[in-house]
Parts: sequence; structure tokens; C-alpha cells
Amino acid sequence: MKNVICARCVKCGKEYEAIPNLENCTCGGILDIIYDYDYIKTKLTKDVLSKRGDYSMWRYREVLPVEEDTENTKLRVGWSPLYDEPRLASMLGIAKLYIKDDGLNPTSSLKDRASAMAVAKALEAKAEVIGCSSTGNAASSLAGNAAAAGLKTYIFVPARAPKGKVAQLVTFGANVISVDGSYEDTFKISAEAIKKWGWYNRNAAINPYLSEGKKTVSLEIGEQLKWVCPDFVAVSVGDGCTIAGVWKGFKDLYALGLIDRLPRLISVQAAGCCPINRAVAENKPWYPMEENTLADSIAVGVPRNPDKAINAIIESNGIVINVTDEEIMAAQKLLGTSCGVFGEPAGVTGTAGLKKACEEGLIPKDATVVSIVTGNGLKDVDNTIKAVKAPVVIRPDMESLIEAFKAGGIMPKEKMA
Repeated sequence: MKNVICARCVKCGKEYEAIPNLENCTCGGILDIIYDYDYIKTKLTKDVLSKRGDYSMWRYREVLPVEEDTENTKLRVGWSPLYDEPRLASMLGIAKLYIKDDGLNPTSSLKDRASAMAVAKALEAKAEVIGCSSTGNAASSLAGNAAAAGLKTYIFVPARAPKGKVAQLVTFGANVISVDGSYEDTFKISAEAIKKWGWYNRNAAINPYLSEGKKTVSLEIGEQLKWVCPDFVAVSVGDGCTIAGVWKGFKDLYALGLIDRLPRLISVQAAGCCPINRAVAENKPWYPMEENTLADSIAVGVPRNPDKAINAIIESNGIVINVTDEEIMAAQKLLGTSCGVFGEPAGVTGTAGLKKACEEGLIPKDATVVSIVTGNGLKDVDNTIKAVKAPVVIRPDMESLIEAFKAGGIMPKEKMA
């Protein structure tokens, strides 16, 4: 790969050749992919992108760690819409708000970006089987992207994984192992199985290429905003891989001269499971927490990518915000009623945190903010239904309809004569 210099450990700085099946450093630290930006500048420019017809994550191949002859993965991942939301911005008391709806990816989450990269690297490694552990979205995204590429998968999920995500897994033909335990338990058994059978490892805490896939969400935001960097970017945080990828993407844009400054990150975790935010707030090393939140995709009590995440928050002079499950559910309804965007609990946690940060006066009123919705609401309909009012139930006659309208305080206005 001419665009890649090496892979470097974020802990000890040891460097490795960027081979397809990279895992962690010998010291245990996760690796970071280091690029030759001077070389990339000769290949990737605003003009080049303006003429490029590929509207997927692969439109940024020059700044992705894949071989020149590696084919794009089959499913169209990326280039999700970025909605300008002036009504919600006004409600929050800020100048400009954009909602990046990554729930519209092929398997309905931002994790498709990481899984597409994992599939590309697995094919480079001549692997036939990919394994991973997941709270749900990484699992379904891997299953779908791997199925499209003809690869076999073994996927480990906690027993609490929502039915919608498990339904995706079995539909895509994955070998699904439901673990009666926490995400930490699930991760450990998957790691043992991957090592025993030699599968390609899709676990974001091990494979440094996955955050390189996730960073494409930021590359898109930069281009969709016509290279004007937002002041803040809000994102839900669990394992830490997504926020690390978001930051890497903006740093790439800045290093290439495509944007002239960097945003501040808003790291949002569930109050019942916030080890990364707690570490930043206390300025202490992180330590485990219980997984007490309905937002299953970010219910990670032992984060496997905390170093990159914490570095990203600190480097960006970021803000850490923790939100309750009630605040998360309120954000689901708020996004739905004001923007028409349907996000799962973990997917809207970033927006819940943004709302709270605005209420606490942490966001200037003249700020431009992007909030990333990381997963679609159909992933977890049981919790979604709890967040909104029940439908009106009537007998099949107008009298019953009118009674129900009156009882619910939703009587329509009379039609003008």
C-alpha cells in the first residue's frame, strides 16, 4: 500500500508492517494506521472528489488501508444523508444542527463501515471465515457484508442482544453463538475461539483497520459540508472504536488540507455504563463498570478500545456527557417528531447528550453541530415502543374514533365550510 507507512502502537510506539491480518502490539496496545499524507495529497483533492461518481465509503480509497487491486465490497456502505435541521437547532438554542443518519446503511448501522473494511482485509488475507463478538450491530453488519462476499462467519453475542439484530444474523446465514453472560464474557470466549480456529478477527479492539472504516463517516461530513468544519460533533460511545474513528477521519482531512481546523468531540455514554467518560472526567485510568442501560450497543462495561477514545476526547478538547435511559428514550421521540429520523437507543444517545450539553450551557449559541445517529430504530423495537405513546385503539365506527380523539386530546380541527 503506497499510501500507508506503517501501523504504530498507541501505547509504546512500536511499528509494524501493515499486513492484512494485523492484531494488537506485543505490549497489548492497539495499533494505529499511519499514512503518507504527502503522497495522498497528490492523489486526493477536492477537485478529484467533485468528479468521482462512487457515492460510498470507497470514494476515499486514497486514505483507506487497502491494496490498489482490492475490489470494493459488494454492499453500498456509506454516503448516508446529512440533514440540515433548523427546527431542532432552534429548540436546542444553537445556530446550526446537522443530523448524520448512519442508520440508513445496508444493515442499518454505522458498524457497516467497519465490517466492510474487515471483509476487504479478510479477502486480502485470503481468509474464508471471520469471527467477532458484538452487542448486536457489529454482528449484524459483519454477517451481512460477509454474506455478500461469500465468507463464512461465527458471531458471538450476549443473550440480551435485541431480537431485531439476532434476526438479521440468522437471515444472513451467520453461525450465531448466544452467550449467557456480559459483553466481557462474550468477548473473551470469542477471542479464544478465533485463536483456536484461526479465523480472521473482526473485533474492533484487536483489528486496527476497523476504525479506519468508521472514520469515513467524518470524511463524508467534511465533504457534505463543503469542507467547512463543524464546531462540535456528538457521538454515542461504547467500546471507543467509533469516536476514535470519527476523530481519525477529521485529522485526516486536516492533514490533507481539506479542512482548516478540527472540531471538538462530544462523547456521550449511558449513565449506567460510562467507563470512558468517567476516566476523562476524573483524569484517572478507566476501570470497569456494570452494563446498566437499555442502549445495548453501547453497554460495554470493559471497553476494549479506551486508549484511542480517551486520546480523541482529550486531543479535541472534547466534552463528556452521560445521559440516563429516560433521556435516551426522550431523544428517540425528539428526533422522530422533529426530524423524521428513527434511531435505536444507542443510535440517538449522541443527540441525547447534545441536548443535555445545550441545557447545561456547554455549547455556544452560535455553534454549528453535527450529531451522528449510529443505528436505526428497527434494531430494537421493544425499547422504542416504550419511548413513545401507544397507538389509539378503536372499534370500526366513527363514534368510537371521536371518543378516542377526545380522550387522547387529539381532536382534529373541524373542516371549514
